[in-house]
Formats: sequence, C-alpha cells, structure tokens
Amino acid sequence: MSGALLGASLLFNVAVTPISAAPEAFEVGPNATDQLPRGKEADGIVGDFILRNDKVEAVISGNLPLRRANMSTFYGASGMTPGCLYDLTFRGAHNDQITIFSPGAQMGPVSYVRIASEGRDGAAIVETVIAAPSNNGIFKKHEYRLRDGWQGVLVVTTLRNESGKPVKISTGDRWTTFTRTNSLAGIQWADAVDPADKAGYAYGPVDGPAPSAIRELQAGETFSYSRILAVGTSPAEAVGVIAARTGETGLISGRVSERNGLPVTTAAILIRTNSQTTAVNCIGYPDAQGRFAFRLPAGEYHLEFTDSGRTAVKQTVAVKADPSVPMEIAMETLAGVQFDIQDEQGRSLPCKAQFQGVDGTKSPNLGPQNRAHGCVDQYHSEVGRFRVPLPPGKYKVIVTRGIEYSHIEQSLELLPEQTVSVKGKLRRLVDTTGWVSADYHNHSTPSGDNTCGTDDRIINLAVEHVEFAPTTEHNRLYDWRPHIRKLGLSDYLQTVSGLELTGSGPHLNSFPFRPEPYRQDNGAPVWNRDPRISAITLRDWQGAEPDRWIQINHPDMVENFIDRDADGQVDGGFLGLAQLIDGLETQNYATSEILDGRPFRIGTDSNRKETVFYIREFVWLQMLNRGHRYAAMAVNDAHSVYGNGVGGWRMYMPSKSDLPPEIDWRENSRHAKAGRSILTTGPFLQVRTDDGTLPGGATRGPGGVKLNVKVQCTDWIDIDRVQVLVNGRQRKDLNFTRKSHPQWFGSGVVKFERLIDVPLTQDAHLIVVAMGENFTLSVGYGTSPQSRLKPCAYHNPIFVDVDGGGFTANGDLLDWPLPVKKLTVEDVRKVTVK
Repeated sequence: MSGALLGASLLFNVAVTPISAAPEAFEVGPNATDQLPRGKEADGIVGDFILRNDKVEAVISGNLPLRRANMSTFYGASGMTPGCLYDLTFRGAHNDQITIFSPGAQMGPVSYVRIASEGRDGAAIVETVIAAPSNNGIFKKHEYRLRDGWQGVLVVTTLRNESGKPVKISTGDRWTTFTRTNSLAGIQWADAVDPADKAGYAYGPVDGPAPSAIRELQAGETFSYSRILAVGTSPAEAVGVIAARTGETGLISGRVSERNGLPVTTAAILIRTNSQTTAVNCIGYPDAQGRFAFRLPAGEYHLEFTDSGRTAVKQTVAVKADPSVPMEIAMETLAGVQFDIQDEQGRSLPCKAQFQGVDGTKSPNLGPQNRAHGCVDQYHSEVGRFRVPLPPGKYKVIVTRGIEYSHIEQSLELLPEQTVSVKGKLRRLVDTTGWVSADYHNHSTPSGDNTCGTDDRIINLAVEHVEFAPTTEHNRLYDWRPHIRKLGLSDYLQTVSGLELTGSGPHLNSFPFRPEPYRQDNGAPVWNRDPRISAITLRDWQGAEPDRWIQINHPDMVENFIDRDADGQVDGGFLGLAQLIDGLETQNYATSEILDGRPFRIGTDSNRKETVFYIREFVWLQMLNRGHRYAAMAVNDAHSVYGNGVGGWRMYMPSKSDLPPEIDWRENSRHAKAGRSILTTGPFLQVRTDDGTLPGGATRGPGGVKLNVKVQCTDWIDIDRVQVLVNGRQRKDLNFTRKSHPQWFGSGVVKFERLIDVPLTQDAHLIVVAMGENFTLSVGYGTSPQSRLKPCAYHNPIFVDVDGGGFTANGDLLDWPLPVKKLTVEDVRKVTVK
C-alpha cells in the first residue's frame, strides 16, 4: 500500500483490515443510469464512472466528446473536462451540490479515463491520463481512490516532465460553483449555495503541506501530490474529516433546541477563531433532530448559533483531543409571520412577500438571492399558507402576485418568540380574458452560468403570475414539467421543453425539443458563431417541426443586421438572418427606451468606464422601416430570484383557454410568430383597429384607421402617457398625457380607453406605447432592481395598407443613419449633445 493511501486510511480512522465490504468502480451503461447520484448539481451521463463505498458516491466524467458538467464549468474552446470529478454526495442521499473538482485545474483533451481497480482488493480507483506527447511533453495522471469507511475521495496527481527541459507547472485545484468559501487550518471548504441543502465540501493535502501553486519540474523529474476531497452535511463536518488525519482534533457535538425541547433544525453554527472579528472561519448545521457533531483542530473557537427569528447564542469552546462533553444550546421560540393568502374563491394562492424594516428596524436578510424560500428581503411561496421567520422589529409587509392581482400592505410589530398573522385575499383586478402571459427566456442551475435551483425558478415564475414559460436552459435540452408537477403548480404554469443555444456571440432560444437524458447536454446541438447556421440547425433538429419557435436573445442589432465585421461600414449584417428567425428580444430586463428617439447613448460599463450603448428598440424601428417582419419579444432572462428574477417584463398572447394547464404551446408559438403579442412591464394594453385587426396583422386603411386602445393596471401600477408611433415616429397629434388630456385617463383599473383616429397618407405600421413616465414598479418589487423600471407596454406593429397595393415599408431611418460599430464615446457625444 502506498504511503498516501495508508495516510488516508488513518485520516478516516478506518483500519486497513479487515474490510467489511468492498468499494466499487464501474462505468455507467445505458441500463445503469439509475445508479447515478442525483441532486441539484448532478451531471452524470452514460459513459461516466461511478466510485462508491458504504458512505459516499462520486462521478468521474468519462472521456466523451465535448464532455463538460455544464456550459459554464470553464469557458473557451479548451473548457471541456473529461476525467474530472463531477458529483460527490453521501450514498443514497441524492444531494450533490458540487459542479466539478478539477485536480490541477485539469481542462481539455485527455488520453484516457479508465478503471484502474474495481475495488475487489479493497481500493476502487479511476484514473485519468494525459500522455506526454499530446501535452507538450508533460505526462499527467489523476487517480481517484476510494475505500470503505472513507467520507471522501483521495485524489493523487502524478506529473512527469518528458520534454527534455525545465517546465513550470500549475498545481492548483479548481472547484465550482460555490458562493461561500474559505479555509480553516489550511483546509479549503465550501458551503452549498443554498444553506438549506445542508451540504459542505472540503479538500486538503495528505502527508504534508500542499504543493506550491507553481512547481518547476526538471527534465525527467516526477512529482506526485495527494489531497482528500470530503463531503459532509456542513462545511465543518467536511473540514473535520480531513483535519482528523493529524490526530490533533477534538469533537464538537451537541443539540440545539428551543426551551420547550423542540429541535432547532434551521440554525447555522458560525465558527470563528477570533472573537473580535465578524469573519466566519467555518460553518456547521444541525440535523433534523437538532443534533450536530464535527471535528476541528485543537484550539479555541467562538461559536455563534444563529437563526432568523431567534436571538443568537454565543459560546466559546476549547477543542482538545480528549473526549468532549456534548453541548446543550437553548434558543428562543421562533418569531415570524404566518401567512394565509387566498384568491377570491378562497383558494390558496402562490404569492410573494416583501419585508421592509421601518422605524429603525433593518430590513431582513432571509437568504441568498437565488432561492425562492427566503431571498434577501423577500419570500416566494408556491402556496398561500406559509411561515417566514423574522427578527423581532417593525415591518411593512407587502404581498403581491404579479401584475394582474391586487396587493396587500400591512404594518406590524413582531416581538420575540411571537407569531403575527397576515391574512388576505388577492383580487384579480385586470381582465385579461382571452390572453395569457408568457416569458420565453429564463434559467436555472442546469444552465451552468447560475446556481438558482430549478424549483426556485418555477416558484418565481408562478408567484409573478407568468402562465407560459418555455424551458430555455443554456445548451441543454431540458423540461421543467416534472418540477412543476412536483411543486403542485400545474394549475398555474405551463411549459414546453427547449433550450438556449449559447456561445460567444448570438444566442438563440428555441422549442420544442425532446430531452435525451444521460447524453451530453441531453442531446442538444452545438452552437455556431454564425446565427444563420444555428437557426438552420435548430429548425431541423430532431426533425422538422412547423411550429418550432426560434428567437435571437439580447441581440446585437448592429452586428446582426447592419455591420457584421465591425469595421464601421454598413454591410447588411448576417444577410438573410431576418428570414430565418421568428422573433428577437427588443427588451431583456432593462428599462424601455422606445420613446427616446435615438439609436445609441453613452453609459458606463461594469468597470465604470464610459462606453457606447446601442438601443435595440430604436434600431428595431429602423429595421421595420426597412421591411423586417420578425416579432419583438420581451423577456427577463432571469438567472436569480431576487435581482435578476422574473416579473419585470413579459408578453401577452391570445389563447383559446385562460387556464394554464390548457395552454397549447403550438397556439402560443403561432401567435408569437404572427406578432400577436403585447410586451409589458405591468400595464395590460389592448389594441385593435375598428375592423378587428390585432397587433401583427395587416389591414386596409384608405386615409387612415381608428384604433381601439384600452389600458388596464392593477392597484400598484399606473401610466400617464399614451403615444401612437406611425412608422416609428412620435406624431405630436397622437401623443396623449394626463397633463394634456386629463379627461382621457382614469384612476381605477382602466387607466385609458379611447377610440383614436389615426389619419394616414401613406402605408404605415402602427405601435401604441403606454408609459408611466412618472411612476416605477417599486411597490411590486421593493429593493429588487426591477422596481426601477417604469410601467411600459407596447405591441408588435399593425400594418396598414393605405393605397391598396399591399403594405410597403417606407425606408425611413428616423433622422439617424444606421448605427455602425467603432463608434466612440466622443463620436456619440458630438451628435447627441446639443
């Protein structure tokens, strides 16, 4: 037995012999996919390898084409990661919370991944090898070893320099995706993104200190180093598994309970080595009985038992190698708010609660931004009866359910160990009969570029009253329907399986597709830099589908349609692209600029540097005047729940049924393709000509048309302007404001309802814009950034043929040349600053 393996046996306090049961290593075949561990971040597929013992199970990625855990594990052409650890969880727990552990930052092609030992001799081993000839003369081998009784995987890396000259090599490991990480006693640890998942990971060196980040290997030199990757129900437990290798650890254990003896299961145990700092050195969690147990290196620790709705309890402990006395931690009874929210028929209703501290009380921090059940100062619930723990204090509570329902506001004072009730009915004020709300672009953790749980995304959609949301994970065919059913939300939300085809250029959403489980990316196609190729690929993927939807997301309008090669000259962009897509996003989470009347503006980028921003909505108007006919779309592109969450934008399309379970994706797609859609942040805008023509349609109009315009808003949204755009121009005779036409605007649900005469002398496309120029969405979104959006709604054009020769676009560029690339801040400042 190697020294590293022997050291690891001591680490886990397991005798080398006898072995009660052999660990195992095996390749996952098509009939063994049920053996793969599951969890929020589980990514195993056919062709990967499973390592497991009596305690844990892990997945090592196979040497498969394009193998990666998800789109964003590592970006770039060399970002594939065969031969890395993708999953690690307790056996049978199905609680994988790690995306990847990449030893030595392993990326790119490998020579092979294979089973080196199946486990019958007591050790199961999977090894990854990169041969020297294919790696600039550097041989690499990563071994993943497991024995029974171990609560983690021993990872041994061997490097050999066959290049004939000294070479500097990086030895640093990488893991993703975690938001809370730190180290204790030289052991790196990470917490699950959602603390409620109660999973922690840690890794640290075996048989000596970790190697230097950069190691210089002389010609012919071989160097090996080992580390343990451990899993626990908390970071502290995982750290303790590794720290135990020295024998100089002590056990911290006990039980957290209320004074009445009931277990406290939701607490966090913050561990500090210095009582004078707020920095947290590690974290522990109690189990379902309130019990906790973990080992830490000998020393003094300051423990803080915290739980929202209870006063924290602090205790200092001296950890010794000697047996410790279990602690009994008594905490207050939980303080919080009990909700009972119903619709007008008395049914429990999905809803969102906001908590705003008043009169000196701080607004609470209920948890990370990317979860539904407690995100910053909000709580999103799939049912109307729920309880939210809160620190004692004074609060204003606001309950909403999207933009069609009324809201509830209640001020309350919460005393320690008290429960306050908030009850009420949310009334559906806005009449959207015959129309359903939709959002065609959102994400959760399978996308890879975010860690929002899929259940959390579904709840977020339901509480914001989005009724149809195609599944659009990055580069992975996926279906949200099992999540919707599991959450009991089938009466509130409909979906269809699809994807967002993504790369370092134009992104395209498309549906429907059939996910092919346990294949790379569930069988998704590969992105192409040319959006025309991507669009053609999607159109015929898995067979032609006449109602398949294809849109370009957050489009670079200039590159796509004006200046493809970015040389500052108009070249038509990707010629033919307009005929290959069904729609594009004129709105993606931002404030509307459709009435700004310019193609660009000066703003600041993420580095606070002034830069030129192109305004999609204006360029879209220019493109309409050049004859483009794809549909405008409005989406949220949500990657979180609070912050970049759902609700700021959505669309409405006609529907034969108002019931989400009966929404037909084909019907919805056909309406979207035809442009029969309303884009809105809140106002429900209805527009039709006097002959019944809806947005997206064409009508004959000698001398002009009359438009029936109606705008409804719920009780926390308002508008103060209605503007009719004629061929993209804001005609003054078709601009109506509360100031200029006060009698035209209402104060109830119906804010505006008029028959507007639109005289025309030439063919025209008409767009009505309803805007709340002096209002925001702050009531509905509170401290989340959507609150800064203005109430706004507009629709796809109605095309009016005035002369009887069929509609002809007029070519008007709206007083601006087509915007091109290479514009500098100074270029824009010269033409925009008067």
